[in-house]
Amino acid sequence: MTPLDAFGARRRQLLTGSGAIALGGLLGTPALWAQTGAVTYEPERGQSGKDVIWIPTPDTLVNRMLRMAQVTPKDYVIDLGSGDGKIVIAAAREGARGLGIEYNPDMVELSRRRAQQAKVADRARFEKADIFESDFSQATVITMYLLPHLNLRLRHRILALKPGTRVVSHEFRMGRWRPDESAKVGHASVHLWLVPANAGGDWEFSFPQQSGPRTVRMSFTQRFQYVTGEALFKDFTALPSDGKLLGERLSFDLTDEDGHLRRFVGRVAGDRMEGSVYDFTNNGARQPFSARRLGAAPPFDGAGPAPEHEAESLGTE
Repeated sequence: MTPLDAFGARRRQLLTGSGAIALGGLLGTPALWAQTGAVTYEPERGQSGKDVIWIPTPDTLVNRMLRMAQVTPKDYVIDLGSGDGKIVIAAAREGARGLGIEYNPDMVELSRRRAQQAKVADRARFEKADIFESDFSQATVITMYLLPHLNLRLRHRILALKPGTRVVSHEFRMGRWRPDESAKVGHASVHLWLVPANAGGDWEFSFPQQSGPRTVRMSFTQRFQYVTGEALFKDFTALPSDGKLLGERLSFDLTDEDGHLRRFVGRVAGDRMEGSVYDFTNNGARQPFSARRLGAAPPFDGAGPAPEHEAESLGTE
């Protein structure tokens, strides 16, 4: 049975909050003890828990998740609903530090034993906790296998993480927040998001044009990682195209007052931005630009808790 089969079979229970699927994520299930009476806990595929049913993630999917997130020894990976600890242990084997947050104490102990067996217990920790009450703000990578309505409950907290934090989900998405990249492994999907910086509001851009250095007022509106806006030139207003954030990196295109098509690629650091502007009309010639935000950054569309109607629409998609 695939995760999607399990999802369909348990749809009625899930809508009442009695269960869900998670990445190795068994929350509060009863222990399955060996017939000998020994205290050897082994989880059973499909058993129900607090918020989820447990279905283990295949090793090939674990590998793809870590590859898409580009996990390195510098990373701190937090798995939301860590179950048997497979994701955290795999990340630790690659030199990263990891934390698994899991509600079921039996699964926590199982994960700790497996980390010891894999000789990565110094880098792979597991704690018994509720993911909706836990602090995962120190993560550089978040992994999860949660159903869509649970993803929506967490989305605004994830979007409040440090820009550039990588988020990888097995199978399920996060409503209107579209993935930056997706992949297929057999019949299963993996989705990647980069937490975007806040680039909204009014900015003053300084960059060279053919007729000399110019300062141009630009105004941006942001929806998740996508940016639209306008640039105010002397005789016209340009509407930048293809505006998108990948973490702190903002890129967009516009045609300036000299008729040159330019691509801006810069890093948003608080209320400042620096980067390069490429002149496609002049064989891609590159020059630096800088910008400063005028006033406070407004909250962007998607930064707050998911509206009720968005959660309700998941059942009809």
